[in-house]
Amino acid sequence: MSKIEKAKGFKHTKPGLWLSIGTSAFGAISVVKDVRKAREESDTLKLINALVGAAALVTGTALLVRELRRLGDDDVLLG
Repeated sequence: MSKIEKAKGFKHTKPGLWLSIGTSAFGAISVVKDVRKAREESDTLKLINALVGAAALVTGTALLVRELRRLGDDDVLLG
């Protein structure tokens, strides 16, 4: 298995999923900033954009958590 194939498979491991969830948490910080800025400027379009981004983050995180639960103890990298 090449290094590229291993790297692509990493996102389907427990550490890879946890890293993705952590990345989503940092994305949430950006969404909060966008919401605050949109509210300060009373910009409805920016607010809608931020809320759609928030919905995407929530959905993506839920999918990652579901995949993490499905993985269970079958992760070969963790032993």
